[in-house]
Amino acid sequence: MTMEKSQKSLKDIIDNFLLINLFFVIFFAIFFIFAVLMQINGVFIFLNFFQDLWKPLIVPLITILIFSALVNGIYSWWRRKLLSQEEDI
Repeated sequence: MTMEKSQKSLKDIIDNFLLINLFFVIFFAIFFIFAVLMQINGVFIFLNFFQDLWKPLIVPLITILIFSALVNGIYSWWRRKLLSQEEDI
C-alpha cells in the first residue's frame, strides 16, 4: 500500500511541476508579446529584459514542456498498443 502511495505522490509532484512549468511558459509568452508592443512604442527595456532571460530561463522551460509532451504522447501510444494486444489474446 505504501508503494502505491509513494508512486501516487511522485506522480502528483511531477504533475504539479509540469503545470507550474506550463503557466511560466504562458506567462513569458504573454510578456514577450507585451515587450514587442512596448518596443514598437519606443520602450526597449522590456524586450532587453526578455532577451536576458531567454537562454538561462525560458529555453529550459520550453524544453521541459516539449519533452514532457513527447514523453506523454509516446507513453499513451505505448499503453494503447499494449491494451490492444491484450484484447487480441
